[in-house]
Parts: sequence; C-alpha cells; structure tokens
Amino acid sequence: MLDDDARAIQLGTVAEMALAADQTDFVGDPLRMMLISLEEESRSPYVIEANGEGVGVLTLQWGAARLAGWPDDDSAWLLRGFLIDSKSQGRGLGVLAAKAAVEEARKLTARQGGGQAGVVLSVNERNPAGLAAYAKAGFVDCGRYLGGNSGPQRIMYKAF
Repeated sequence: MLDDDARAIQLGTVAEMALAADQTDFVGDPLRMMLISLEEESRSPYVIEANGEGVGVLTLQWGAARLAGWPDDDSAWLLRGFLIDSKSQGRGLGVLAAKAAVEEARKLTARQGGGQAGVVLSVNERNPAGLAAYAKAGFVDCGRYLGGNSGPQRIMYKAF
C-alpha cells in the first residue's frame, strides 16, 4: 500500500538484505520473494522495520495454507518468505515480527471478511533458531509436514 517512490525505496532496502550462511537452505532471495508477492493478489508483502530501518521481510497469503501442510486453504493465513537480515539477527526481532504478522493477519481478516482464524507456517526441522523464535511468538507445533523442498518441516499455528 505504498506509492511508487516509497515502494522503490523499500525494494532497494530489501535488495541489500542477506541471509546467514546456514539459512540459505530454508529461505529464498528476499527481493525475489517481495517481487512475486507484489504480483499476486492473494499475497500481502511486508518489510519489517526496526528504528525506521528495513531489517526483514514476510508475506501473508490467503487461500494457500495447504502449502504448509495445513488441512485446508481457507481457515488460516499462510506466513511465508519470512526472514530477518543477517546483520539484525539475534535481537529478538523475529519473535516480534512473527507476533506482529499474526496481528496484521487478524486485521486483514476483519477488513476482507475472510474466515481465517489464525496463521500457519512451516519451518524446517533443521532450523532450530526458526523453531525457537516461532515458539516464543506463541506458535504451536501441529505436527510434521513432508512436502517442503528442503526436507521435513514442522507445521506451526497461532490463532488470533
């Protein structure tokens, strides 16, 4: 919901974000994720900011929860493409952003009149930092999902 100039500035910030070496198996290129999200009506992309500076990205998507192993597409928002820039990790920003994503999904549901009751995601079992951050943000482990491209995933869910 930005004008063209503000969007260009944010995309420039996203283009400079980098993943930690051990995250490349779990997360794609942040700029590519944002550009795809801007093109699809079902996706709402966000730049995560701390102290006025872009430190990460995430996307909320409706109608796609099965991509995380959820039993249906419509009862939950899918949180995807979530990352914190490597320079900003270790400060608790992932936990805060995950909590904020759930609140934003609740607001989107209220505005759009959707039937979603929470947010679902999948996180790779080999990603202990991600698993811990989502648990600290209140997401509950709902079982294993074998459909991910990079190996077994944990399905995590948080109700509004």
